[in-house]
Amino acid sequence: MPLITIIHTGGTIASRVDYKTGAVVANFKPEEIVSLLPEIKSFARIRSIFLGNIWSQDMRFSHYNLISKEIKKEIDLGVDGIIVTHGTDTLHYTSAALSFALENIGVPVLLVGSQRSSDRASSDSALNLINAVFFIAKSDFSGVSICMHNSTNDDYCAILPGLKTRKMHTSRRDAFKPINAKPIALVDYRKNEIKFLTNNYSMRDKNKKVDFKLFNENIKVGVLKQHTNMLAEEFNFFKNYDGLVIESTGLGNLPISQNDEFTKEHNKIFKTLKELIRNGLIVVLAPQTIYGRINMNVYENQRKQREIGILGHNSDMTPETTFIKLAWLLSNYSKEEIVKKDLISKNFRGEISERTGTEFDVYDYD
Repeated sequence: MPLITIIHTGGTIASRVDYKTGAVVANFKPEEIVSLLPEIKSFARIRSIFLGNIWSQDMRFSHYNLISKEIKKEIDLGVDGIIVTHGTDTLHYTSAALSFALENIGVPVLLVGSQRSSDRASSDSALNLINAVFFIAKSDFSGVSICMHNSTNDDYCAILPGLKTRKMHTSRRDAFKPINAKPIALVDYRKNEIKFLTNNYSMRDKNKKVDFKLFNENIKVGVLKQHTNMLAEEFNFFKNYDGLVIESTGLGNLPISQNDEFTKEHNKIFKTLKELIRNGLIVVLAPQTIYGRINMNVYENQRKQREIGILGHNSDMTPETTFIKLAWLLSNYSKEEIVKKDLISKNFRGEISERTGTEFDVYDYD
């Protein structure tokens, strides 16, 4: 049987309810989680590695490096696949970070979380983890992806692209949805069934020599959400940062035009951005709308944005992936190279779709 390593990092999947306080606490041990799921032993041999019990909101670049090194170590040992158990709140940040950090990967790396603690009857942890093991054991897929519930029912799990997925609900078990992309596959181990929804994925090749480009833990990248009635000082706050991602409205519009007596502040915003970029801050736009693509060729103000060096034209990356990519680029390339070659727009790992599709998942919240 294939050998699969489960790397445990914490989160709700490694948690149980403390009935003295009523709060969820992270104190499940790796061997306890595996022992609760005897089904997985019929599909694979399992190795368990404990990296820590950390809530995902506490993740930092240093944790991405730690997980990446552990993954490379396991791949070099010859395992057939790796599962990383992780908290759900920032699971999609980590999947993006691992996608960029790990180069030339020839085995599957699946991130698995749980919206409800593993000791609850309604927990999604068992189905997510068993289906992840089954998918690695029975498919030829390689690369970084996410395995979580496909719906609120306990049936299929979805294998989701590591760079084009987002947590879209606070508590639903099917909270993770692909953005501007389709799921890679649907998996139901009880039916012995894997339904691939795309043929465009990397095949397994254990002869590949994985390498990595890690994160500089001292890089400072900020995220600013655009809103109405903005002030120049909001942008200037990031003057000592290396990079800034702006979640811009629409196709990539920023408040930089003075249209009447009430919009004089917008001139200040434009001058502030121009000065920040001149002093070395890399500014990148991401779509606040989540779905769709930035296009800075449509309006006059957008062309002014490009002229002063604002990047992100033609990107359909989520704000989270944009943040991770900018931090990774700043960790591995000079600012001059990032700007001159417009590396934010280069498609390194499939993070930018060649064309905008019709995917637009609308929830039924009833």
